[in-house]
Amino acid sequence: MSKSPLIRTLSDLQFGNQFAQLGEEFFARVQPTAISAPYLVAHSPALFSELNFAGELIQDHSFLDVFSGNQLATGSLSLAAVYSGHQFGVWAGQLGDGRALLLGDLSIADKSEKQEFQLKGAGITPFSRSGDGRAVLRSSIREFLCSEAMAGLGIPTTRALCVIGSEQRVLREQVEKTAIVTRVAPSFIRFGSFEHMYYQGKGEQLRELADFLLQQHYPELQDDAQPYAALLRNICERTARLIAQWQSVGFMHGVMNTDNMSVLGLTLDYGPFGFMDGYDAQHICNHSDTSGRYRYELQPQIGQWNCHALAQAMLPLIGDVDTTQEALSTYVPTYEARYQELMLAKLGLISADATMREQDTALLEKYLELMARNRSDYTLSFRRLSQITSGRNASADDLAAQYQQERTLLDLFLDRESVQAWLQDYRTRLQRQAGDESARQQAMNRVNPKFILRNHLAQQAIEKAEQHDFSEVRKLLDILTHPFDEQEENAHYAKEAPEWAKQLSISCSS
Repeated sequence: MSKSPLIRTLSDLQFGNQFAQLGEEFFARVQPTAISAPYLVAHSPALFSELNFAGELIQDHSFLDVFSGNQLATGSLSLAAVYSGHQFGVWAGQLGDGRALLLGDLSIADKSEKQEFQLKGAGITPFSRSGDGRAVLRSSIREFLCSEAMAGLGIPTTRALCVIGSEQRVLREQVEKTAIVTRVAPSFIRFGSFEHMYYQGKGEQLRELADFLLQQHYPELQDDAQPYAALLRNICERTARLIAQWQSVGFMHGVMNTDNMSVLGLTLDYGPFGFMDGYDAQHICNHSDTSGRYRYELQPQIGQWNCHALAQAMLPLIGDVDTTQEALSTYVPTYEARYQELMLAKLGLISADATMREQDTALLEKYLELMARNRSDYTLSFRRLSQITSGRNASADDLAAQYQQERTLLDLFLDRESVQAWLQDYRTRLQRQAGDESARQQAMNRVNPKFILRNHLAQQAIEKAEQHDFSEVRKLLDILTHPFDEQEENAHYAKEAPEWAKQLSISCSS
């Protein structure tokens, strides 16, 4: 398919709105609430390129108005979707886009699906409940950076086109500046969209929603003998693979309610998220999660729980419990296979058969146990492991270099002796593996990031942005877009979190 002409001005934007086909039961028509004196905080050059947006589009005098909600582009309808959901395991009833508005969608020539554009923080909607419909600069920057960081890591996610700020203030725990982030995804339909129609007893709309999803996003399933069961199965599998990827990079979503789960298997709704610093499987990244429901080690089980909630909502479409259960049953094996594949790749191990894979998994589990006992940095413990050589046919010079590489890794652990013992087993395993050692190390560095969005880095960027200095936001974005590259000039961004960063607390407030 040929590349579309570059979009250079806002007049070139011709929005459609496929979601509007669903009808008034699925959304409310809402005009964005204007903000005063909008200004650009940052935009994503990578996403601009993927969307075929020319760089000079950012200079268009209408850009700030359209993506702050002060002006609607051609074809834009501005819709707030309705959905329901389970929040922290409890049925919460009707929810909906309380501060998000769908502008419309664009067809991108080299993408199979249209891309929807949504403003987050654009004002009150019928679903705002007691909220003001605004987002604050702090949370908008965090979502912007993490959306693009996850894309850089190769993890399915909604994207972030730009952040637009304003001097308007709103009250949270304190008075804060407002901002609007433009989110981009093929669809923002959630598990809770199905739950809403099911619990409202709207069977016709439930079927309409499923048929829309099949037509627009899962067309290959339409001719399946049981298309709704196939749809559930595919959503479960996508969700399982997504969460396996989260676990592999130490990412914690923080609030995995069913209204925050994408039916396309995308990371959706960045709030109190966090990346692991010192490894702790029981880590809770959301200060509001007092029960620890969404802690790191439980994310796979919560993903399965959420798929069960979706299955309950889809049961009337599928028709019987056994077929529904069969579709659900793919979640666990899909997760386990993908997680094992990802984690063994992080160790640079290629398992020739089931027996070796079992042994390699035991080696992995022992390493994770050492990391947990020492609270060693999750990201660096894997990244530095790639520097370890097998020691096969090593010369005296090789052994000296090997010792230095080992020290770099051991610096992350207090119990160095236990790690050295594990490294002996690891080297023995590497010696059994055929192939070029340099190629293995390069492969490990393609799956073990050097740079992640650490909380303290985001906090430093936010504090500068609060003073109208957006240089650190843009610098971080550039680094996180290429997280696997060495970037020696930015090595200090890959360091362990400082002691003061342990006191940072992230909650649902935004």
